[in-house]
Amino acid sequence: MATSFVVVGPASPPQLRLTLTDAVASDVSPSEPPQLDTGAGASARQEHQRRRANRERGVRDKHPRTAALRLALTDAPAHETAWARGAAGERRVATILAKHLHPGIVILHDRRIPGSRANIDHIAIAPSGVWVIDAKRYKGKLTVSKPLFGNAKLMINGRDRSSLTAGLAKQVALVDEALASTASDVSVHGALCFIDTELPLLGALTFDGYPLLRARSLAKRLNADGPIDAARVRALAGVVAQRFPVA
Repeated sequence: MATSFVVVGPASPPQLRLTLTDAVASDVSPSEPPQLDTGAGASARQEHQRRRANRERGVRDKHPRTAALRLALTDAPAHETAWARGAAGERRVATILAKHLHPGIVILHDRRIPGSRANIDHIAIAPSGVWVIDAKRYKGKLTVSKPLFGNAKLMINGRDRSSLTAGLAKQVALVDEALASTASDVSVHGALCFIDTELPLLGALTFDGYPLLRARSLAKRLNADGPIDAARVRALAGVVAQRFPVA
């Protein structure tokens, strides 16, 4: 089985993914040629295609004579199109990060959580630690309301999206647990990365302790100096890739 991840470098095209053997990454020769792979958002794209195929098949089974007309005149339901938007958002985040990250930072895309149908959008291994990145694509203005009484709320386009950080917190905990036996000294961070969302031009918002960032701002965080050298970045990438395989 092969493990696919991106090792960012100045000569790498934005969607280049290096395919390495399922072993600690530092054991693999850096001279091995890279191979193109499917990239970010693959599992969300597959789920969208599955739902669309099921809907279209149901219409054809129920209305064999008029199915084509009915499908042409009917919009896809929101639960179906949301997967397509999410997949496109994940790909945009991956492309922006690949363009702006410093050489040597490793990005794992679309990783499966063992024992679950859920996945982690992106995991970055950088000098500052391991970053669990949840990509979100929403239209509208993002604000964090802090009332005098009661809990703060994460609002996007006037809707309460406070639950977004709960899913991220679970993912961070899983990655932290996966590294506990071999790299307990490595910090595991979490971040929500937004596409098509209006965030403040100045300053950075946080909610439940997690930064709310555009992809370029996230790249700046990942590029920060830290205690992890290049060899250990690659070794950590191998460990994380084994524990969270491609979705």
